[in-house]
Amino acid sequence: MSAGLFISFEGIDGAGKSTHIEALAQDFRAAGRTVVLTREPGGTPLAEKLRGLALNEAMDPLTEALLMFAARREHVLQVIEPALARGDVVLCDRFTDATFAYQGFGRGFDLAVLATLERWVQSVEALPAGQLRQPRLTIWFDLDPAVAAQRLAGARVPDKFEAQPQEFFARVAAGYAARAAADPGRFLRIEAGQTREAVWRAVQSGVQARGLLP
Repeated sequence: MSAGLFISFEGIDGAGKSTHIEALAQDFRAAGRTVVLTREPGGTPLAEKLRGLALNEAMDPLTEALLMFAARREHVLQVIEPALARGDVVLCDRFTDATFAYQGFGRGFDLAVLATLERWVQSVEALPAGQLRQPRLTIWFDLDPAVAAQRLAGARVPDKFEAQPQEFFARVAAGYAARAAADPGRFLRIEAGQTREAVWRAVQSGVQARGLLP
């Protein structure tokens, strides 16, 4: 049986990451792999309810961070860990990097508290003590916040994050850059300002270069 594989997709709102998840799933299926497509916050019935609250209700920053990690714990235990144990490929639209980028850098919340929550929530029985469940690969769609704002304008009724000013997304983008700098081996940076076709070629070739796809 093939080993399970966990890949996350990250980037500010408007970066276009969600467009390419299904295409990558098709590539893995063509290679004979079973794929689980999921998202955060969300992925389970309970976590989807928490998503609705976190994305639409005004709340204290600590409450917001706790909701994100509560949804994540449910998601990890109910979806991600069982899929990896089966040898599936898990493609997840956002994971913990988003919490550090949005709640940490965007909201200015205490990064040390987030790191503690990360340790609590992502410690799982399948891993040795001290190791956390993290994606094997994080595909980071890096985009100028001004371009992202243009893409989002009028696209749909925004949630409370999408409605934030451009300065907020500049801080979020800096948060992603900081996470990538701290763990460069895990991140695949994609220049998301290119055409959709060029972005997809960069995603596909990057995953292949890591030896994760034929």
